[in-house]
Amino acid sequence: MLRSFAVALACWLLAAGPIAMAAQDDPRLGPLFERLHAAAGAQDVGAIEQSIWRIWGESGDEGVDRLLRVGTQAMMARQFDSALEIFNMVIERRPDFAEGWNKRATLLYLVGDYQASIDDVERTLALEPRHFGALSGLGLIHLALGNAKPALEAFEAALVVHPHLRNPRRYVEQLRPQVYGPEI
Repeated sequence: MLRSFAVALACWLLAAGPIAMAAQDDPRLGPLFERLHAAAGAQDVGAIEQSIWRIWGESGDEGVDRLLRVGTQAMMARQFDSALEIFNMVIERRPDFAEGWNKRATLLYLVGDYQASIDDVERTLALEPRHFGALSGLGLIHLALGNAKPALEAFEAALVVHPHLRNPRRYVEQLRPQVYGPEI
């Protein structure tokens, strides 16, 4: 019953809204990433990061944006089957929308389908190479698979894009000695 309700809601949401530019092409992102690199305090970083995530969540199609929110809520409520159906609809409707791929990659990671998650992360990064969330997620996937070097590389790439990320920085500190040996 809940699953059919989610599908019906998703279909209704898809019916609304015009199609416009995908979020990763938004001209507001470049200056935000510049500010992110120049930011000194955690409060500044948090506000900038929130702005980036907000823009990434805007596909240019209100129906798809609402659908992404509903799918995210379903995922957070651990309604994984419904969330997967909804994210599939987002991707079908807007295959050029990086955040649709990223959300599905997150879901696939949560259910343990690591290779499919990697595939979706790669698609996310092809559309938005600065997606620090996808890069961080890729690191987590490789950690779950026991692949220390690719995990380290993904976390380092995330820090190049967003130098203020705490968890990737911790993972880098833990993984460098494991991958390259102790510092001399």
